[in-house]
Amino acid sequence: MSPPPADHSTDLLIVGAGPTGLFAAYYAGFRGLSVTVMDSLPEPGGQINAMYPEKQIFDIAGFPAVRGRELVDRLLEQAAPYDPYHLLGHRAETLERTAEGGFAVTTHQGVRVRAKAVLITGGIGTFTPRPLPAAAAYEGAGLAYFVRRPDDYAGQDVVIVGGGDSAFDWALTLHPLAASVTLVHRRDGFRAHPATVAAVRAAGVEIITEAELTKVAGDGRGMDAVEITRRDGRTHRLPCRRIIAALGFTANLGPLLAWGIDIANRRHIPVDSAMRTSVPGIYAAGDINDYPGKVRLIAVGFGEAATAVNNAAHHIDPEQPVFPGHSTDVPTTAPAAA
Repeated sequence: MSPPPADHSTDLLIVGAGPTGLFAAYYAGFRGLSVTVMDSLPEPGGQINAMYPEKQIFDIAGFPAVRGRELVDRLLEQAAPYDPYHLLGHRAETLERTAEGGFAVTTHQGVRVRAKAVLITGGIGTFTPRPLPAAAAYEGAGLAYFVRRPDDYAGQDVVIVGGGDSAFDWALTLHPLAASVTLVHRRDGFRAHPATVAAVRAAGVEIITEAELTKVAGDGRGMDAVEITRRDGRTHRLPCRRIIAALGFTANLGPLLAWGIDIANRRHIPVDSAMRTSVPGIYAAGDINDYPGKVRLIAVGFGEAATAVNNAAHHIDPEQPVFPGHSTDVPTTAPAAA
C-alpha cells in the first residue's frame, strides 16, 4: 500500500502494533473499516518482537507452540488482504476533537491522522530500553537491546549484559550460532527462570557474575573488544563484535496521560464491557486496559480487540449492528489479494 499523505483520514486508528493491535487491524478490515496502525517502534509486534521474538509461546489458541516472530508474521498475514496502513516509528502525541466529531492524533514526527474512532492497544505504553552507558557510543554499530535476527550474530563474539529472562533466552538462542557467547551480570543471582539458567550453563555459555562491562574498544563504527571489571576491581578483556544490553525496559503511558481519558494509577485505562473508555469513540484493548477480573494474556487481548472493533464499527455507523455475524457465514471473508 502506498503511504497516505502526512495528513490523512481513516475510519479506525489503532495505537499500538502488538498482537492485540494487529488482530484488531484484521477484525476492523473484516468489518469494512479502513485502518491505520500506529506504533512508536520501527517494526510491528510490540513487546514480542522487542523482547522475545524467538521464544516459544504456548497459550495461543490453535498453536501448541509458536515463536513470537511467527505469531506476529501470521497476524500481519491475516490482516494483509484488508490493506491496513502501518505508521511505524511514530509515537502518538496529541489528540484533539475534529469538527466532524471524530479525532485527530498527531505524532512526534508531525504526521496527523484523522479518525472516526480510536482503539488504544498500547500494551504497557511506550517502553524504552535501559541504557548501557559504557557502550552508548556503539548503538547501531554493534550495541543492540534485543535480537531481531539471530542469524546476524553467526560467527560473532557476543557479550550479553543482564541477568533476566531475556538475557538468558538470547544466550541460549545465540550459543549455537555465534563464535562465542559470554553473559555478564553485576550480581551473583539471576532474575531468569531457574530452568533457563540451568540450560544456559549446560550449553557451556561462559557466565561472569559480580562484574560490569566498563569499556568498549573500537573505532566508533564497530567494536573489537570489551573490558569487564569485577567487583574486587580486577579487569580483563574479552573479544567482542556484538553487545546485547538486556537490562530491561522502562515503560509509561507518556502523552496518553494528557488525552483526557480516565487512567488508573497512570498505568491502565478503565473500560466497560464494550471496551469503551471514559471518552466516547475511544476504546482500549489488551494489557493497557483494566476492569474487574482482568487477566493480562495475549489470548484475552484478541477477544477484547474483537469486542472493541465491533462496538467501534457501530459507533462509527449506528446503522451497523454490533454483532457482524460469523466469518463462516460470509461467502468471502477477505478481498482477493492484488
